[in-house]
Parts: sequence; structure tokens; C-alpha cells
Amino acid sequence: MASFVRITVLLWANMLTAWALFVMTPYLINVWKLNITRAAAIVNVFSGVATIMPIGMAFLVDAFMGDYWMLLLSSIAYSFGLSFLAMSTPHVLPDAARNCDANKPGCIGDAQKVLFYTALALIAIGIAGHITSFESFLKQQMEENQKPRKVVAVVSVIIFPIVGCIALPYIKPWSVRFGIPAICTVVATFLFTTGSRSYKPSGPQPQGSPLTTVCRVFVASASKMFRHQLQNDNQVPHPRSLRCLDKAAITVHPQNRWTFCSLAEVEDTKKVIRMIPMWMTFIMCGVVISIGNTYFLEQANDMNRKVGNLKVPLPIFKCFYDLSKDKFLELYVKVTEKLKIQGRHVPPFGIFVAMLFSILCCITAAGVETRRLDMIRRHRLLDKLNDSNEKIPMSMFWLLPQFLLLGAVEGMSNFSIDQFFTNQAPASMSRYLKLFRHGVIGAGTVGSVLSVYVVGKFSERGGRTNWFQDTLNKSRLDNYYWTLTVLICINLFLYILVALLYTFKDPPNKDIGKATKNEEPTQP
Repeated sequence: MASFVRITVLLWANMLTAWALFVMTPYLINVWKLNITRAAAIVNVFSGVATIMPIGMAFLVDAFMGDYWMLLLSSIAYSFGLSFLAMSTPHVLPDAARNCDANKPGCIGDAQKVLFYTALALIAIGIAGHITSFESFLKQQMEENQKPRKVVAVVSVIIFPIVGCIALPYIKPWSVRFGIPAICTVVATFLFTTGSRSYKPSGPQPQGSPLTTVCRVFVASASKMFRHQLQNDNQVPHPRSLRCLDKAAITVHPQNRWTFCSLAEVEDTKKVIRMIPMWMTFIMCGVVISIGNTYFLEQANDMNRKVGNLKVPLPIFKCFYDLSKDKFLELYVKVTEKLKIQGRHVPPFGIFVAMLFSILCCITAAGVETRRLDMIRRHRLLDKLNDSNEKIPMSMFWLLPQFLLLGAVEGMSNFSIDQFFTNQAPASMSRYLKLFRHGVIGAGTVGSVLSVYVVGKFSERGGRTNWFQDTLNKSRLDNYYWTLTVLICINLFLYILVALLYTFKDPPNKDIGKATKNEEPTQP
């Protein structure tokens, strides 16, 4: 019981970091006075890299470290990262940095910038390490007779961060907003380390990574590039696709692990390569998901937040977002069970539905943004919003439908991509299945930065004004959303084409209808 609680308190870091990341864009715009595109680029590159890194970290776990050391080091990185993030705000260390303590760019010196970017790097390592090892290490420590106590422990550990995430938005100083998550994360890491001697051994010593096997197949086949295959050679795999890799299984002398691979290793590598075209079509889902805590949130920043006399904080959208993510997924699972869709077709159909939701989300966002810009022009607020507390006479809950649709996109795509990799990837890569999904979404998040740059350059052709200006209110974000709609439609067509050519395998078990809800809150 005690060991379980010490491990689960690390969820503090995950939940509170998700909140800190959710409000990072408003922080960079309101305090650092960065333009919207640069602030969104910083946040998207950070969150994208943090979700791509677990694939590489899983390699380190398999080859060298094991889950315990990865979890320990990443938790320490979390603690230092959030602490540096709090210290980088203007109100902390103004005398040491020889700067003022006001929330303006002139009070952010080189020392604060170094602390801020170092903090982002350390937090990214913390996120990646927890994604890689938290779930597997927790399973290793669980006992069958602990279920009732586990429920109590989870509730007691999770209630505090939830209350903190709701209360923190009402705290004005950014140093305190980031400082509270930092303190909680340090405490959680300390509690985790106090149980180090009581944890069960985390299984056998690291044996090596299946990613190394993929590299070995390529090296072995390349080393025999000019060697002719014998028709009666029983060592050569029989399937005719990707026959260039078959040479990796030809026996040579002298023989070592980098010049010879077994039939199973060659076939596993082929399975991975066959998934790449499908994998590429998933990236657009990540591009759409990335606009939630950047452009969507900044749209709400100048809108009316009041419901009666109550001023509603921006993170309320995260609550609706997470709720939509869970409920749409539950609805999809029930529909597939009722329609009796075959197990092998559930993931590709779910990805298709997620892409449809992406299209609806971008269309809705474009319509709402057009209305928002029209309200700004009609009330002549374009220059007033930047220098005053005046708000657009339009409720921020106009943005609620696009947040709900975006939550549906993430919930559907996370579940369906997870199931796709579970069904189609070789069994030797079981540890990497969820990490592949994180990598896909992370690639899309980083790719969104490139899409903004390319669309901006394209929009200013012929001497026209760039769609992305210094502020969101001067930009034409609605045009960008329409562009995303067209790109997603093209991607949907390519996905259908690739899916029709792909041979789907049956799931390893028939109980595909059960959605895994162990989603880490790294991307709001």
C-alpha cells in the first residue's frame, strides 16, 4: 500500500505540468509580449518533442537503465524543470538578475531566459520519462489483493491536484502559479525516493531493444546487397514483399548478430515498415490537436469571461476538453459493439471518424473566429484590446463547441491509433505500442509549426498581408483554419487510399471494445 501511494503521487507532476503547459501560451504573450506565432511555436515544439522522446527513452530503458532509474531521473528532471520555470518569472530573483520585477519584457533578462528554456528542456525529459516508465513500473509493484486499497489511494492522491488545478487560475502572480506545481512535484519526487528500498525488483536486467533488431536487419541486408539468394535456401523468408530485406537471413561465415538475423526478426522488421504509410497519415491529427492550447486559448483571452458576476478562468476549457475526450470515446465503443464491427476494422474506422471530427472542428473554429473578428471591427476594438482591460462583447463560450470537437478528436485518435499499433505491430515491440501513438501526435504538434510558417509565407504572395500578425486580433486565423480543413480533407482521402491497400490483421484478443483510459495529461 505504501509503495503504491509513493509511486502514484508522481501523478501530481503529470497533472500539474499539464496545467502549466495549458496556460503557457497566455504567459508568453501577456508577460513576454511575444507574438502569437512565436509563442505557439515555442509551446508546440516543446510539447511535440516531449511526446516524441519516449521512443528513444524506451530504447534506453530496454538496453541500459530499467524502469526504476528512468522514473527516478525523469522525476528529478521534473522537479528541477518546474522549479526553474517558477524562478524564470520576473518577480523571482530580480536583484540577482539585476532586473525589475514587473510583468513586462524589459524585466526579463538573459538569466530568466536561460532558466526558462532550461526548464522547458527538463520538463520535456520529465514528461517523456513518465510516459515511458510510469505505467509499466506501477504494474510491476501492484499486487492482486491490493485492489480495494488502490482505489482509496488513487482517490486520495488525485483529489489534491484536481483542486489545485481549479484554484491555481485565480492566483495572479505567475511565480506562484508555477511555484505551487514545482513544490508539489518536489514533494512527490521525495516521497517516491523514500520507498526505493521497498520496491520490487523491476524484472530481469535490460536485455536490449527491438529497435536495435530493426537496425540489425537493415545492416545485415545491406552487407549482403550483392549476394545472390539461392532458390532452395530455407533460411530465406517466403513472403515476397520487401524482398530486399530477405538477405539478412542468409547464412554467411564468419557470422555475428550484425550479419545474420532470424526469419522472425526479418518479418518483424517488415511489419514495422509496412505500417509507415499508415503512420504518416495520422500526423494531421496531431497538427489539429496542437491548436487547442495555443490558438484556441488565445482566442478566448480577449473575450468576455463572465457568467453573471462570476469571472470564469480559461482552464475551464480543459475540463470540458477532457470530458469530451472520454465521453466521445465511450460512445464510439458502444456504437462499434452495437453495429458488431469486426475487431480488425475498429481502429481504422475510429481513425476515419477522428479525421471527420477534425474537419468539423476546423470548420467550427473558422466560423467562430470570423464572427469574433467581425465583432472587433464593428466595435472598433482593434487598437484598444492590446493596451486596456476592455473585452470583446462576445462570450468565450462561443469557443466551447470547437473545444468539445477537439477533445473528441484526441480521444478517438488516441484510442484508435493505440489499437492500430496493438493489432499490427510485432509482439516484440509491445512496450513501444503506446509510445508510437505519442510519437505520431508529437510529430503532428511539431509539424504544426512548419504548417503555420508555410501558410504564412504562401498568404503574403503577391504583396498581400501575412495572415499571421503580431497579435491574434490583427491576424486572419479563420483563413488558417479553412486551410487546415482543406489539408485534412486531402489527408483523409490519402488515408482511405492507404487503408484500402493495407492488409489489417485480427487483434491479438477479441476484447477490443474496452478502451484504455490510462491517458497521460501531456497534451491538453
